[in-house]
Amino acid sequence: MDRSARIFVAGHRGLVGSAIVRRLQAGGHTALITRSHADLDLTDAQATQAFFDAERPEYVFLAAAKVGGIVANNSRPAEFIRDNLAIQTHVIHAAWRAGVQRLLFLGSSCIYPRLAPQPMRERDLLTGPLEPTNRPYALAKIAGIEMCWSYNRQYGTRYLAAMPTNLYGRGDNYHPTQSHVIPALIRRFHEAKARGEPEVTVWGTGTPRREFLYSDDMADACVFLMGLPDERYTPLLGSDESVSGRFEPPLVNIGVGNDLTIAELAATVAEVVGYGGAIAYDRSKPDGTPRKLMDVGLLAAAGWQARTPLREGLKVAYEEFARQAG
Repeated sequence: MDRSARIFVAGHRGLVGSAIVRRLQAGGHTALITRSHADLDLTDAQATQAFFDAERPEYVFLAAAKVGGIVANNSRPAEFIRDNLAIQTHVIHAAWRAGVQRLLFLGSSCIYPRLAPQPMRERDLLTGPLEPTNRPYALAKIAGIEMCWSYNRQYGTRYLAAMPTNLYGRGDNYHPTQSHVIPALIRRFHEAKARGEPEVTVWGTGTPRREFLYSDDMADACVFLMGLPDERYTPLLGSDESVSGRFEPPLVNIGVGNDLTIAELAATVAEVVGYGGAIAYDRSKPDGTPRKLMDVGLLAAAGWQARTPLREGLKVAYEEFARQAG
């Protein structure tokens, strides 16, 4: 990507989008295009098309999405499938009509089957049932991958889907009931420390294993992928299965390649926060998928790997949260 290229980052205020903006700015890109939800509702097809017609971006990072943790996904499933389908449908279609050169669609590791072989490979997509607690969100993201694939086949677009593992970092959502596991734990341990509480209860058994990627590492990977020369980018766009006979979606996993249990994570977060009390587990609450570890061989072969150790990333995330919390 030329540094003067017009680049639209959809969802620039979220964890993913804000990290991508920081990375692009650090790389000297000077023509970034952003819009807040108040200025542009991407669930509105006409407004989205009018924006693309007026701005004519050359590259698009599609990081806008309705996201949340297990509570939010369970309590508002209709919103998660409806809003995400609308956002990605309108942006991908408008990007094609506007002649966008490359588009990167951001998804989630929850697209893979609940009991997928570990680590999960790109070709494991659509090989088994999904985790019920986030199936509406996952199905929307799978539809986005298929839409990129279909537009590539029919219209010759060059759209790629990137599936990050569980993310955390600057700009995360620390809502009491709608956040993901790391921000939820950071908030819970911080508040327990401030109140002098002797024990913190964590949902589930603590045994599920999860992989976590620092958001700025994720952004670096996204910009790396979008900046690959054609001869290295084109092979990532998959193939037409009706011609090749192979299941090769335009999909790349982004992760660190290792995981830990929720209990190990909770203990690490407690140490970073400085909470010295006990940690209990509410086994009546759902665990979700037993394990979600990404196979990052495809990305590694392209020349990228994560650099930020978990404890280091957690320290940065907690420092930001503590400043905001006062």
